[in-house]
Amino acid sequence: MEISFEAYTKEYRDRFFQYYDELKWLYFELYTDYPDRFDELCQLMFSAYKDRSASLKMMDRQRIKNPDWYRRTQMLGMEMYTDAFAGDLKGMMEKLDYLGECKANYLHLMPLLDTPEGENDGGYAISDYRKVNPKFGTMEDLKDLAEACHSRGISISLDFVMGYTSSEHAWAKKARGGDQEYKDRYFVYDDYRVPGEFERKMPQLQPVTAPGNFTWLPDVEQFVMTMQKPYEWDLNYSNPVVFNEMVDNMLYLVNEGIDILRLGSLPYLYKKIGTDCTNLPQTHNILRMMRIICDIVCPGVLLLGEVVAPPDQILPYFGTLEKPECNMLYNVTTMASTWNAVATRDTRLLRRQLDVQNKLPREYVFLNYLRCHDDIVWALDYEWLAQNGFSERSHRKYLNDFLTGQFPGSFARGELYNPDSYSGTAGLCGRMASLCGIEKAMEEGDEEALDKAVRLDLMLFAYMLTQSGIPEIYSGDEIGQTNDYSYLADVTKKEDSRYLQRGNFDWELAEKRTEPGTVQQQLFEGIGRLEDIRCMEPVFMGSANVWTLDTWEDSVLCIVRMQKKDKLIALFNFSENDKTAWINEEDGTYTDLLSGRSMEARGVDIPGYGVYWLFRDNP
Repeated sequence: MEISFEAYTKEYRDRFFQYYDELKWLYFELYTDYPDRFDELCQLMFSAYKDRSASLKMMDRQRIKNPDWYRRTQMLGMEMYTDAFAGDLKGMMEKLDYLGECKANYLHLMPLLDTPEGENDGGYAISDYRKVNPKFGTMEDLKDLAEACHSRGISISLDFVMGYTSSEHAWAKKARGGDQEYKDRYFVYDDYRVPGEFERKMPQLQPVTAPGNFTWLPDVEQFVMTMQKPYEWDLNYSNPVVFNEMVDNMLYLVNEGIDILRLGSLPYLYKKIGTDCTNLPQTHNILRMMRIICDIVCPGVLLLGEVVAPPDQILPYFGTLEKPECNMLYNVTTMASTWNAVATRDTRLLRRQLDVQNKLPREYVFLNYLRCHDDIVWALDYEWLAQNGFSERSHRKYLNDFLTGQFPGSFARGELYNPDSYSGTAGLCGRMASLCGIEKAMEEGDEEALDKAVRLDLMLFAYMLTQSGIPEIYSGDEIGQTNDYSYLADVTKKEDSRYLQRGNFDWELAEKRTEPGTVQQQLFEGIGRLEDIRCMEPVFMGSANVWTLDTWEDSVLCIVRMQKKDKLIALFNFSENDKTAWINEEDGTYTDLLSGRSMEARGVDIPGYGVYWLFRDNP
């Protein structure tokens, strides 16, 4: 198949030939013997460009002129389930004013694409990449919502599950029916010889609920690779057809108006026998090609990567400044280190993580969050913890005991996810308000404990908004919504404790956000005020220099931001007790942006779960 370069518009031709040599080299490094498939890829890219609407192309051009459009301090994300928040996509249209109240301009809609009833992994087992699940509406409804959001300056993010499909996907059905072309899109074997070779080094992602990495199909007497769930078949990216088809699906979605594609479980994308199938170089080749393809066809679109791993394994997914991969990455490790600090009242590990993050190029953008739809995975720096006297297994047990309320004196209310008694590992689930103590204090009618819990909640939001990157709120946390235990009565959900934080948005609770003195009013207005300050002050810009200071008090974290001559010293007390931050910045008087109080940044007394944003303006 020949590529008709002459048909390309000048705009497309300029972008295409900027990357053509690299794209071709990367493609043939993976798929040496498939020249026709590269021509096919080029054709489908140009077709997607031609099909892209005039309004989306205009948005692409605007974003090319302003490449920092998503790095501005006004960016605020909100993650939500469409059905839990508004019923369906048409209902979402009616709730956009509320998003405006929340100041959210980056909307992450949890999985919307078609999945089977029953076994669908919360919407991640995709059966059709070009169809919205009927319970949410239609693809036309999604396109209408995207257009409405764009008119309000809101970007839309959608999960693009590219590592596996549902066993009910058309490809999987044909593979199960014996079609070799489609079997080659997965890892299907007649006996256990090859699966056994894979299993020698592959990790088990779900050792409790889905042990092993292969599932036996008794109806066809074959094994298929299923790293995640038995009904989620891993795609074989050593097959160029898989790559081309998934790129085509990706471009279809962005042409429907999706601005940001969330790519999950990236470390396990490419599999190769004889390896642990984790963080392989081929995975980075694939991500680099996807970034190039977006930069050619739809340069206003971003790739957001999720990598749940130790810090040194996360950073490579940014690529390099010269050859970038993901535009943004979830700040998974810092999130886990934050809850470690809450449970231990010790910020040293968190500070260490922030120091690594703050030394990275400013082009590397993290999506910062405190809670989300998923469990907290304790992917901490255990080497550092061991050097400071912490045993990995006992430390994980303490964290889980504290945050589930089992440890004496704990205020938290969470639940374990997939606990493994053999390895001692478990995820941790729970709503932000419940983990901060709001649920327990309200149940017990303890006003003093409730005041502390609200202070802790707001302190954590202030801390998140101080970090460089894009802050994202999990819908419901802005009004202090607590754990939803109704999932235990649903036979399809009761074994998955992540539904503890996936309940319906409580609109009756949201009505209290304007009632003075309520928890909802304190949180909603408190978070809103923090956001307003962040938007107004240049010191919060992504271009600022950021570092931490030693406070000589393990419970108190100090983050310094400096933009030109403006300086912010942010102090956060992760303890319920009053502390003193033994800093000694002898450069004049500061003003706390939160209270208006003037003070010197020396030996600062800070109340339990307190926060100061000490600002010095052009000395």
